[in-house]
Amino acid sequence: MRDPLNKTIVDIKPSGIRKFFDIVSEMKDAISLGVGEPDFDTPWHIREEGIYSLEKGRTYYTSNAGLKELRVEICNYLKRRFNLSYDWKSESLITIGGSEAIDMGLRVMLDPGDEVLLPQPSYVSYEPCIIMAGGKPVIIELKGEVEFKLTRQQILDACTEKTKVIILPFPNNPTGSVMSRAELADIVDVIIEKDLFVISDEIYSELTYGEKHTSIAEFPGMKERTIVINGFSKSYAMTGWRLGYAVGPANIIAQMTKLHQFAIMCAPTTSQYAAVEAVKNGDSDVEMMTEAYDQRRRFLIHELREMGLPTFEARGAFYVFPCIKGTGMTSEEFATKLLEEEKVAVVPGTAFGDSGEGYLRISYAYSIDKIKIALERIARFVKKYQK
Repeated sequence: MRDPLNKTIVDIKPSGIRKFFDIVSEMKDAISLGVGEPDFDTPWHIREEGIYSLEKGRTYYTSNAGLKELRVEICNYLKRRFNLSYDWKSESLITIGGSEAIDMGLRVMLDPGDEVLLPQPSYVSYEPCIIMAGGKPVIIELKGEVEFKLTRQQILDACTEKTKVIILPFPNNPTGSVMSRAELADIVDVIIEKDLFVISDEIYSELTYGEKHTSIAEFPGMKERTIVINGFSKSYAMTGWRLGYAVGPANIIAQMTKLHQFAIMCAPTTSQYAAVEAVKNGDSDVEMMTEAYDQRRRFLIHELREMGLPTFEARGAFYVFPCIKGTGMTSEEFATKLLEEEKVAVVPGTAFGDSGEGYLRISYAYSIDKIKIALERIARFVKKYQK
């Protein structure tokens, strides 16, 4: 019998995150600080709107691009929060989470052999999505010494005549790094000069601590070359509702909509009605959750530093990225031993790219009580192995 499998997908490594949590699920008294999922329930008024849509029998397909009401409200939200102006009819698309939008954006823009600049450490799905779209990932290794931020020189050094797209993964998963308005301004002219298109993954845009999030699409000359990806999972604690969106140039969104039409048809109708309520009336919920995350963030960074793990001040998302090089262990070894000996699950930095070696991703999307217990166990572990 001939091999039934596509060789490209077979050669892609599975996610480096999941194996730890498969173990945790069967380990008594284990604490996980690894999964990037809010510990808050979806706010009640949002859930109520989803329930109401079911009670009213709204169980039909929506248009392929999504409910008009939702697309209008998203465009209103983006204008209100980030000064981004989009036409709801031609420049917006509702997707199955932000992940579908990333995949479709790459698939409609890349021809075989096109190169994509991919800063790492970053979200695990980017690289396989580039490969499955026929593109070639060109890895830019972000450095801990500069808080894992992207520089203009790194872009210049990585570009060739085949470079077409750059992914901007900020606020960043796993590092918590952000790019300020001034730092983004410093790379805009390089992107325009090299005629690059941008996929800007802004799923954590509401979860910043200090300076408000800036989208690169705000800068002159950037809106027409940028797809902004966002969604509801992180900001509104709506992970299981599986809803995201993309906004961008009409010609790109039209092709993404066509692909979405054939592969998906439309995003879940119930989720879309709930999301209308979220973007219209959810600002106070986001503010409450962000304040809680900020409290945990500051506590976690302080405690990790106190136990001798250098940790830069992450200012976005809900992750910190402590350096564990002082233990002499690799990231994989540290995470494995910590789970086996102290029953605490974290993610090795190498799950997000080779430049994550020597670091761990720790999520603070958990209760402060769980974080305190986990930190006690981590401190005991570090004291045992710190050189």
